Amino acid sequence: MTTSYLFMAIAIVLVLALVVAGVYLLAKPRRRKGGSSPTAGSGATAVRQEEASNETGKTSVRKLGSPGSKVQESSQGQGGEPAEGIESQEPTQEPESSSSRMTRLKARLAKSPNPFGKALFAILTKDHLSDSDWEEVEDTLLMADVGAEASEQLVDQLRSDARVSGEKDPKAVRAGLRKRLIDLVDPSMDRTLEADKPNADKPSVIIMVGVNGTGKTTTAGKLARLFVADGKSVVMGAADTFRAAAADQLDTWGSKVGVPVVRSDRDGTDPASVAFEASAKAKEMDADVLIVDTAGRLQNKANLMDQLGKIRRVVEKNIPVEEVLLVLDATTGQNGMIQARVFAETIGITGIVLTKLDGSAKGGIVISVQRELGVPVKLVGLGEGPDDLSPFSPESFVDGILGED
Repeated sequence: MTTSYLFMAIAIVLVLALVVAGVYLLAKPRRRKGGSSPTAGSGATAVRQEEASNETGKTSVRKLGSPGSKVQESSQGQGGEPAEGIESQEPTQEPESSSSRMTRLKARLAKSPNPFGKALFAILTKDHLSDSDWEEVEDTLLMADVGAEASEQLVDQLRSDARVSGEKDPKAVRAGLRKRLIDLVDPSMDRTLEADKPNADKPSVIIMVGVNGTGKTTTAGKLARLFVADGKSVVMGAADTFRAAAADQLDTWGSKVGVPVVRSDRDGTDPASVAFEASAKAKEMDADVLIVDTAGRLQNKANLMDQLGKIRRVVEKNIPVEEVLLVLDATTGQNGMIQARVFAETIGITGIVLTKLDGSAKGGIVISVQRELGVPVKLVGLGEGPDDLSPFSPESFVDGILGED
């Protein structure tokens, strides 16, 4: 009997031992052949993906300023096509075409409160225009930043028209005012961006300049979107190395439409060196357009203004600079004219971008800045949206500030 109990106890112990051993074996992670765990396999896949990205060369972000730095490849090509072997992290956006943008500006101006064209029309359609009415017309033009000389010229023309025609019909008055305003905005000026001309060199270089707060970096990003919408390949250079967020901001704009950004990974790097690398990369990629963003500068800082000249010179070692766009805030008024003159003297201006134009009673700056510098307004900012940048049309602009016929 004692022996039976002993055998039974041993059997129970053996069963328990087998159960414990089975649980241990089931719980132990299985290893792949060659000792690779699932985690290690994922790491190898990541390495292969990085190698595939580096081999495609479709887009690049060049980091400058660190010893032994290399070109880092992103996962998307121009126009949003993913690089071979890489899954796109975020789908690129399709920007709005340039043809529909000015239509939106015209509609916004027409709905905005009291643009100066509407104020003029309200005065000119009075039954009898006294001397004080004509003074009010001139004051309205001056407050809209048309400028003293242009305001006086327009008033003289309108008074002459009124005496000759004696017209009181609102439609006829509006048509006369429209013609005079369009003449002042000057439709004869060539507003075509150099990059859009049939004989443009590749890459066509655009340097963006302006003072702090005008929205210059944002405008550079929006301009890249405009070119992508028109089917052009673009490279951007983040030569604003004094403001830490500027390169990141440009990167964000570029990533949304598959545009590579050449930038520095260190604040305070010589902006001219970044511009030089950007021009070399754009040339290597045979891009259609290179957009170089520069630091916002106060017009009274001589050393910073001189830096602009250096940026232009080093870029021209690789590619001719065909376009320098001055970004102006339309609401700054005559202070913007002072800025424009200094920039024109320092680096040479081929065109003007007016931001915050929609809804502004200061739209007359279009007239005054063109007369002052002899260069055209080529682009206007419509608002805060990513596609709120439009080629400038004198006719659409005047129709917008006059409102609906």
